[in-house]
Amino acid sequence: MSKPIVAIVGRPNVGKSTLFNALAGENISIVKDTPGVTRDRIYADVTWLDYSFTLIDTGGIEPDSSDVILSQMREQAQIAIDTADVIIFLTDVRQGLVDADSKVADMLRRSRKPVVLVVNKVDSFQKFMGDVYEFYNLGIGDPVAVSAASRLGIGDMLDEVVKHFPERHGEEEEDERPRVAIVGKPNVGKSSIINKLIGENRVIVSNIAGTTRDAIDTEVRRNGKDYIFIDTAGLRRKNKIKEELERYSIIRTVTAVERADVVILVIDATEGVTEQDAKIAGIAHERGKGIIIAVNKWDAIEKNDKTVYEYTNKIRTILSFMPYAEITFISAVTGQRLPKLFELIDMVIQNQNLRIATGVLNEIMTEAVALQQPPSDKGKRLKLFYITQVAVKPPTFVIFVNDKELMHFSYTRYLENKIRDAFGFRGTALKFLIRERKGEQ
Repeated sequence: MSKPIVAIVGRPNVGKSTLFNALAGENISIVKDTPGVTRDRIYADVTWLDYSFTLIDTGGIEPDSSDVILSQMREQAQIAIDTADVIIFLTDVRQGLVDADSKVADMLRRSRKPVVLVVNKVDSFQKFMGDVYEFYNLGIGDPVAVSAASRLGIGDMLDEVVKHFPERHGEEEEDERPRVAIVGKPNVGKSSIINKLIGENRVIVSNIAGTTRDAIDTEVRRNGKDYIFIDTAGLRRKNKIKEELERYSIIRTVTAVERADVVILVIDATEGVTEQDAKIAGIAHERGKGIIIAVNKWDAIEKNDKTVYEYTNKIRTILSFMPYAEITFISAVTGQRLPKLFELIDMVIQNQNLRIATGVLNEIMTEAVALQQPPSDKGKRLKLFYITQVAVKPPTFVIFVNDKELMHFSYTRYLENKIRDAFGFRGTALKFLIRERKGEQ
């Protein structure tokens, strides 16, 4: 099941970033050590009680004139309407109700998306509650008073947000069709690939109604098996500003990746891997999805017997944080190797769901430790007691050790390579959790 998406919308200086950071806390999902992962914090994973969701900051607008503020506010609201399950509309009790708030409220009301109206900077409920009531005039429900800076009222706000999450039972849970997101920069041929796949398989295509975001879901049937393709191709170009366009593209990608089992990252063979490709790959990698890199427009490349080898090495170097990704060279125009995508999707899904018996895992770990001594620090050596698999999609392993601090990233990577040598796990990330066994040193 994909996580719900919650977006924050609001004027400049109402405290969007403060609220975003207060909710995200230490758990910002961008891993600083991972190359290629976007640095500006557009999204974060948040947990409240039994709920997990993805929080999106739709952008900081700092223009000069109120006209520009309003137009960008509308743009921001539109992003939230397109992508979010629930919208947090943030206002400021100290600035009071302003014209821009009312105009954006109109848009949000018409969208019929759930909106939680939040009035920020209420540092004292006694002092400011009278001013909070003014925001009832927006006509989008009861205002929730918070102070993002002082962390006041945040729990009440989150209680309102999670009330709007979709129910997680019934038909949706039974839908076991593999979900495949086709992602990549604009104009790399994402739509052409889907159209070609549909055309070749001569299926009846139905665009599934009621999808909450404007990524289009398409059913494809092949060899008696159903797949759902999530296409993020419809990137609108309303905003001329490049960063805003890229930001919108990345928000759209996050929402598509969140809903997918397997992500196909489409790269333009004539351009090679770009910085934006690396950002998009980083999003899928962080979320532990199955990953296939499809190099499109391969028909447009002059080739010799080393071209594939050299191109593969280049991709592996730039996307070094995901050496497990499958790479295939295709052409949406000629249909070259497109049928092979289904074989790769099936293989990656199988690997994502692979479970390894605890006994076998511990044999591999014992052998690995014998071949390469665990690290030590100041005379204390790391001891590995036990390893077990606790989850699939992605395959997740817990390793029990005497001291977490001694478990260097490089040794975890060494164990991962040993497990991959034995079982492959091609196309999927593996996740490792390190736990200390108390009382054993």
